[in-house]
Amino acid sequence: MVFATGNRKHQLKLVSDRYIRYLFITSAFLMTIIIASIIVFVGHQGLMTFKEVTPLEFFLSAKWNPTSNQFGTLSFISGSIYVTLLAVIIGAPLGLGGAIFMAKIAPVWLREIMRPATDLYVAIPSVVYGYIGLTIFVPFIRTFFDVPTGFGLFAAGIILSVMILPTIISISEDAIRAVPKPLEEASLALGATRWQTISRVLLPAALPGILTSIILAMARAIGETMAVQMVIGNTPQMAKSLFTPTSTLPSEIVVEMGNTPFGTAWGNSLFLMALVLLAISMVMILIIRRIAKGRIAY
Repeated sequence: MVFATGNRKHQLKLVSDRYIRYLFITSAFLMTIIIASIIVFVGHQGLMTFKEVTPLEFFLSAKWNPTSNQFGTLSFISGSIYVTLLAVIIGAPLGLGGAIFMAKIAPVWLREIMRPATDLYVAIPSVVYGYIGLTIFVPFIRTFFDVPTGFGLFAAGIILSVMILPTIISISEDAIRAVPKPLEEASLALGATRWQTISRVLLPAALPGILTSIILAMARAIGETMAVQMVIGNTPQMAKSLFTPTSTLPSEIVVEMGNTPFGTAWGNSLFLMALVLLAISMVMILIIRRIAKGRIAY
């Protein structure tokens, strides 16, 4: 009797495992279909732009005036690249310093407070960052640097550098803490100081994870919309300085998508801009996977 009951429970478990496996496979299949559908739809609408606009004009011209059938996006592409690089230049050293402090310097009680506090930054809506930048940083830049508006790459870069800090800190800290303890102990045993051990042993060993955090931060920065849109100025022109109002691909899409007729060259060009963003994100994902393989090999 006991054997029959145990056998029945085992069979029920096998059946439930089988159905759960089918559920996971179905979910993965549906997600693949949804993602592929989005790529196909955005790609189809975006590539229709080339019926009226040449690729050279679209990618290499900075003249954006839809009423005159001018659809050059070079200023938006360069603006996205500039603001992302500026955010990484400011945020990466700060994030790496925070990760080193939390992983190897801060006491346990302080780390247990700082890690959840750092993770909470991710939950803050981007519009809040943008509002803070609009009410605090933009007036400060206008007054301190004596510029006409205060909008531009510098304001957007500062806001984005703060927004990417949690990503860099969390992943870099995990990478540093994942370095085998014997490496650190061997360095200290040979007479190296704590800072020499961190700079010459821990950081090189954790470099793949640190690079992964920076690339993930860049992926978030280049696709950020609302915060950038509120402080960058939204002007279709090439940025000649850090304080020149300009625009990025996501911010320009947000500004113009509500007034653009679907199916026109104007609307299709916005879809093509979204496709460019999607391609950049996919390239960054491939780079991360490449780095991850190198980390495993290490």
